[in-house]
Amino acid sequence: MLICQAANCSNPFNLEGNKTCTSCGGSNFGKLLRNRYRVLNLLGEGGFSKTYAAVDVDRLDAPCVIKQFFPQVQGTKSRAKAAQLFREEAFRLYDLGENHQQIPRLLAFFEQGSSLYLVQELIEGQTLLDELDNSIFDEDKIRKILTDLLPVLDFIHNNQVIHRDIKPENIIRRNTDGKLVLIDFGGAKQVTQTSLARQATVLYTIGYAPAEQMAGFVFPASDLYALGVTCVRLLTQCLPLPDDSGQFDDRIYDAMNGEWLWRDILQEKGIIISEQLGRILDKLLQHLVKHRYQSAAEVLKDLTEDLTKKITPQSHSLQQQEDNSQPVLSQETNFPDVVKNSNPQPAATLVNLQSFEFNVVKVDETGSLIKRWNRKANLFIEDLAGQISLEMVSIPGGSFIMGSPRNEGGTDERPQHIVTLKSFFIGKYPITQAQWKAVASLPQVNRSLNPNPSKFKGAILPVENVSWYEAQEFCARLRDKTGREYRLPSEAEWEYACRSGTSTAFNFGKSINPELINCNLDKYHPIEAIRKHYKQPKPVGSSGIANDFGLYDMHGQVWEWCADPWHKNYHGSPTDGTVWHSGGDLHRRVIRGGSWSFSSYCCRSASRSWNETEGGLRVCGLRVVRE
Repeated sequence: MLICQAANCSNPFNLEGNKTCTSCGGSNFGKLLRNRYRVLNLLGEGGFSKTYAAVDVDRLDAPCVIKQFFPQVQGTKSRAKAAQLFREEAFRLYDLGENHQQIPRLLAFFEQGSSLYLVQELIEGQTLLDELDNSIFDEDKIRKILTDLLPVLDFIHNNQVIHRDIKPENIIRRNTDGKLVLIDFGGAKQVTQTSLARQATVLYTIGYAPAEQMAGFVFPASDLYALGVTCVRLLTQCLPLPDDSGQFDDRIYDAMNGEWLWRDILQEKGIIISEQLGRILDKLLQHLVKHRYQSAAEVLKDLTEDLTKKITPQSHSLQQQEDNSQPVLSQETNFPDVVKNSNPQPAATLVNLQSFEFNVVKVDETGSLIKRWNRKANLFIEDLAGQISLEMVSIPGGSFIMGSPRNEGGTDERPQHIVTLKSFFIGKYPITQAQWKAVASLPQVNRSLNPNPSKFKGAILPVENVSWYEAQEFCARLRDKTGREYRLPSEAEWEYACRSGTSTAFNFGKSINPELINCNLDKYHPIEAIRKHYKQPKPVGSSGIANDFGLYDMHGQVWEWCADPWHKNYHGSPTDGTVWHSGGDLHRRVIRGGSWSFSSYCCRSASRSWNETEGGLRVCGLRVVRE
């Protein structure tokens, strides 16, 4: 496209071959907007905006999207005020994009002539509208859409932003990772919907916007309504289409009576969904704001509520039936905790599973013991050398809510989100010094290993003073010896294994008991605790108490390495329990579980921290997993 170079041109975009600008009549054309952006073509337009595909020549022709807005205001003062509000909204959009991977990053904003511009990253992928042309959306797909997008809405609403235009064409499935990305955040939409503009300038999409939005008022529940409409339109494959006279033909909405007919369409097409999902969609589509869900978190709660009745590991269900006084999970979070999975146990190929028994306890808010009981689980034993072996516990697949609620932990532990994992095996204990020495004696794969790295010596003490790369070498040598895929756990696998079906701060309750956790109870600074030789790691499993999966020492003892690079929060994190490879700081890796020298706060199930991959604070050990 040709770009008019007149400084005050309100619409500088012209087609190739134009002799004069269609907006200002000027004849001075160039190839770049603001001497930086090469505009390729028009992507779309609405009443008060246009969207263009472009490349940023200053960033090696990186693809981007330019959105041009035309504020519907009159007068110099009103225009100046509109530009100021636009700037404020641009800052807000910048913060959103920088802190959530499912929101496009804002790269630039500026004013030229009478137009306002946003430059955002281009998300490559198909919109849900594109997908609708080639696929059918069943209940599983709708649930996945809700699970993917509700945390995004929760994030933007908590940041005082309302999207205002949720619809299938504004949701893109990103090619690189399959994540749903919410696009078209109209920063200028908030400008045009302020008191500066008449209600006639309110922007919305017919067939998706609720009544209050069309009247000029928006709430978080307005976005939830539009998300609900999106879901039922995808389910029924019924989109609002204008006829020749401009009237909309909408099979699933009776405008005369204000009723949604989507259930009738599903019945006609022989499509069956669960009553639970139906109730959720009905509540999202309520006409009055007060009758709808008021937050995305409420929808997530209902989305999983009927799928679980506080399920603990499958092998424990008989024990629960026999003992009605069995401690139940805490209600301190608004989410259910574990959802049964169709893959309840890891595949037992080439391993000999053995049953083992262990003790589990429950404490009250003061840390006092209120319940003790016995459990059973399965494990297999991997021989390492001589009498030294590795016990790997079978962890059933399932779903849980990862992270901490607002009354616990910091922002790095949020937002809470649903994660669904396949079954796997994980070490019954942290790797001991004897196990480390046995594996360190195996042939080198990538780097040498000190067979005795620990500061506190003892064959059955957990190994510590190990870097992330050394932990990876340990796993590599173990793989070579056994032919099995041993590795470090993902952060999600670690928390799932630690929680073992609980939602309290610790897997044994809301508070700590010094008999159950080896940590810094005297609140020394961690470095001071090390220098004072304040306590030290204890023999693994010495407390005699495991969690509901049969794992020991998940709280305290030594920090345990995870595979994930460090991310400062969970925005955009995987929901399938895999390692979060994209983004993050590759020089810092996640550590979990706390340590003998750190406070109990750092030992919580949801607590997370990082350490340098090489060097850093040498207090880390590891626990391995195997699929």
